[in-house]
Amino acid sequence: MEIIIKASVAEAQDEAARIMAAQIRTKPASVLGLATGSTPIGVYQLLAEFHRAGRLDFSKVITFNLDEYVVLTPNHPQAYREFMRQHLFSKVNIAADRIHFPDGLAADVPAHCEDYEAAIRRVGGIDLQLLGIGSDGHIGFNEPSSSLASRTRIKTLTPRTVKDNARFFPHANEVPRHVITMGVGTIMDAHACLMLATGESKAEAVAGMVEGPITADLPASILQMHPRCKLVLDEPAAAKLRRAEYYRWIYENKPIWQRV
Repeated sequence: MEIIIKASVAEAQDEAARIMAAQIRTKPASVLGLATGSTPIGVYQLLAEFHRAGRLDFSKVITFNLDEYVVLTPNHPQAYREFMRQHLFSKVNIAADRIHFPDGLAADVPAHCEDYEAAIRRVGGIDLQLLGIGSDGHIGFNEPSSSLASRTRIKTLTPRTVKDNARFFPHANEVPRHVITMGVGTIMDAHACLMLATGESKAEAVAGMVEGPITADLPASILQMHPRCKLVLDEPAAAKLRRAEYYRWIYENKPIWQRV
């Protein structure tokens, strides 16, 4: 795992956006795994700016989103499909038939989850998976105690995650209690992972993920086993890392050919 510590949220977002842009430029038909929530919004804004400036072409890109709420219609203001439309898809030249989401309205959820996994396999797997981390260490909606070999499936949200997400809804009782999410095993199958974490509220989870044991109690810790994972942090999110100075030294002394 490569740890990249930046001075500010803006610098961390810029680093993550440049990594994603480099992936698309290197492989125009890249398969991207995308995340939602407040953390990646700045990254999507930068990618859209790159596109507007003629520096990034999404016409061949294929996307798979990590998760979607169960019961929300696709155009619901808090549906993740609508989130992605607002923050990225409506601002770049990506074709609608190359965008994939879990279907929170699927009549047969287990069958739909198997189909989602099959669709990822058909395109050769995810080239770069963008991730955030929950304050309890979840990735996607793989809550603590999730199987580290899990695949796409329905999950019940913990009270802590419901509380964290309540700020996006007019009333806390409107937050769905179930989601369809890629599993931990699905995420680990990605050829490369990129996690962005900012703010002091993520510091404890980040430290456990990077320097603690690999455990289902902190699902993100499995990324220690991924062969190509970059973790981009701002200073507050990196505050509890014991080896922070070492990670800074490594990044600052990378050979030129390793830089984005």
